[in-house]
Amino acid sequence: MNDFTYCLPTNFVFGKSKETETGAYVKMYGGTKVLIHYGGGSVKRSGLLDRVKASLEEEGISYVELGGVKPNPRDGLVYEGIELCRKEGVDFILAVGGGSTIDSSKAIAVGTLYQGDFWDFYAGKLPVSEALPVGAVLTIAAAGSESSTSSVITQESTLTKTSIKTTKVRPKFAIMNPGLTETLPPYQTASGATDICAHVLERYFTNTPEVEVTDRLCEAILLTMIREVPRVLEDPHNYEARANIMWAGTLAHNDTCGVGRQQDWATHHLEHTISALIDCAHGAGLAVMFPAWMKYNYKHDVARFVRLAVNVWGCEENTDDPEETALAGIACWENFFRSIGMPVRLSELGVTEAEIPKLLELLGGDDHLEGNFVVLDKKACEEIYRLAL
Repeated sequence: MNDFTYCLPTNFVFGKSKETETGAYVKMYGGTKVLIHYGGGSVKRSGLLDRVKASLEEEGISYVELGGVKPNPRDGLVYEGIELCRKEGVDFILAVGGGSTIDSSKAIAVGTLYQGDFWDFYAGKLPVSEALPVGAVLTIAAAGSESSTSSVITQESTLTKTSIKTTKVRPKFAIMNPGLTETLPPYQTASGATDICAHVLERYFTNTPEVEVTDRLCEAILLTMIREVPRVLEDPHNYEARANIMWAGTLAHNDTCGVGRQQDWATHHLEHTISALIDCAHGAGLAVMFPAWMKYNYKHDVARFVRLAVNVWGCEENTDDPEETALAGIACWENFFRSIGMPVRLSELGVTEAEIPKLLELLGGDDHLEGNFVVLDKKACEEIYRLAL
């Protein structure tokens, strides 16, 4: 196990109707003028936005609103949010929504206090030194942004999709009512669940030896997802199953499963170019790319793939031919994603072979490298895209 420093200060407020306590937590963390940031009309139609506003009003906290966040959030709305926050003297950002809304809120939080272009941080020109505090009212179990240190934004002019990673944007609190996810369409539920699995797998595939605790945590979360996702797709109002999925999503991406071990993240970056190019759901792109990445890389550490196949999928281990077991486990992932309504081929997303050069261009220059479990050059990335066709 590698050395690590681990601090997780997000205050988790989990359970039914907890959104009515939002105002109290904003006040606890010093908010006096709030930007309520959200996506489309669902938070209005459901009454959630009104309940959040009422809780702020009960605490005497004023607010302004900015809706319009789309999946794969864009820089255009971030600039609009920064301008609004400066004009209105906002001192707290409240995200009401899922990962895209929280990521956009984090970008606004860092940009408001910076006199330059917020994209400087996402382009890696300088580290984030300060940010407005952020809180979240979560409406979908997926990205884990409610307690993560990361934010992913797409630059509309170039279709560049990239991220920052800094403790400055970790939310102060996360209001988590699993009941708020019951109205999600099945495709969004499945896409979010796939993202959760992918967050675990990016950590599971490691070259760090002797990480038994986090290995078992990863396997437990994956087993939970495999059990609970079909249950909520069958019965969208299964609160207990949704509660397990929501908490799994948080644990999958706040690094509880990742401390002390090398992590990979090639698959996420390979997918970012897809969702930037065609604006597909992030989880759908991951359902396509992770099996392809596995097929390309399993020989690097067959034993790790065998462990995943046996411990998570219950595959019978073939000690005479471990590669057979590893491939059986990969097939289980592909079958699972398909069973919950996810695509497993780029062609199902509408991506053709002719678009692979554009995906590679969006990924980076000719000398660009991806991943840690196996370090991939551009040629390897191209082969993985082709495997995903």
